[in-house]
Amino acid sequence: MRIGITCYPTYGGSGAVATELGLELGRRGHEVHMISYASPFRLRGYSERVFFHEVDVSGGNYPLFKFFPYTLALAAKQHEVALHERLDLMHVHYAIPHATTAYLAKQMLEGVRDLKVVTTLHGTDITLVGQEHSFFSITKFSIERSDAVTAVSEYLRDETYKAFGCDGCTIDVIPNFINPAEYFPATQPGQRRAIAPESTKVLVHVSNFREVKRVVDVVRIFAKVRAQVPAVLMLIGDGPGRQDAEEEARTLKVEKDVRFVGKLDSTADLLRAADLFLLPSETESFGLAALEAMACGVPVVASRVGGIPELVVHGETGALAPVGSVDTMASAALQLLCDPARGRAAREAAIRRAELFTADRVVPQYEQLYRRVLES
Repeated sequence: MRIGITCYPTYGGSGAVATELGLELGRRGHEVHMISYASPFRLRGYSERVFFHEVDVSGGNYPLFKFFPYTLALAAKQHEVALHERLDLMHVHYAIPHATTAYLAKQMLEGVRDLKVVTTLHGTDITLVGQEHSFFSITKFSIERSDAVTAVSEYLRDETYKAFGCDGCTIDVIPNFINPAEYFPATQPGQRRAIAPESTKVLVHVSNFREVKRVVDVVRIFAKVRAQVPAVLMLIGDGPGRQDAEEEARTLKVEKDVRFVGKLDSTADLLRAADLFLLPSETESFGLAALEAMACGVPVVASRVGGIPELVVHGETGALAPVGSVDTMASAALQLLCDPARGRAAREAAIRRAELFTADRVVPQYEQLYRRVLES
């Protein structure tokens, strides 16, 4: 199959999953064309049968345009690539604006090529952006006009039905996945020595530091843990919440043990060195970062929200608690860190659980969906 994929190229779950999907499809013999305004951060180097097409956003001197019309430029590029590369379908990640531009590209090809459109919903495109009054009707329209729609969790599927109705639209649940060749447990002792002594616990959080990630809560949980056991906190990523997190670390006097690592293309090496992963988010449609941690053998303490309970099994692969319950999360973290038997059992359970979400289990579900759409 010849498949076009459009996603946001920036640091975040939807772009990561879309890019990993493209790479895996290429490995499985399909021809994949990634289309966005910049190369996705997970698209590293040359990959056979995977090609990148950049949308020109340099604009021009158009005095009537207060803002450059990226959506129109994207639709034009999707049409161009679909036409010249003879694409069978366009798989777009995030409803707005990608499903909308793909529908426009499809209409531009009418009578020339029957381009199918598959839309994958990732979370805030439904729970936040799509429900804004300005975008509600076009989000609903774009979903309903897609040839197939998927959601990354049962929670997100149900939220979409609840918010939009989606008349005549069936939403398939296909979860996020990891590449086990990259995300796997530590195989050699001492991999963490560059981070902390063996007697010091390593806690990790990975996100784009948006408000919904509650990075300040991460620091507060860590401070309570640090008061009981020697520990360091690795904060991977960056975003608007970083300054507040830095200030909270100083206020709680743990700044010397909190390390802001910044954005990384791959977090696997640091995850393998960790003892615990913290994800106290306000909402999560799935929790890809938690899955990556579990695949590396790291138990997870997270909020009991959204799609997280579909991934993290409370009392087995880690612990879940209500949003904002810093004390409860810190207590759960200490139990996992200070009880060797409980921590070892959670690590082993996390690895087993993550094996249900590997590329070789999940990507065939997309291939089956593609065939169904093309045969319809």
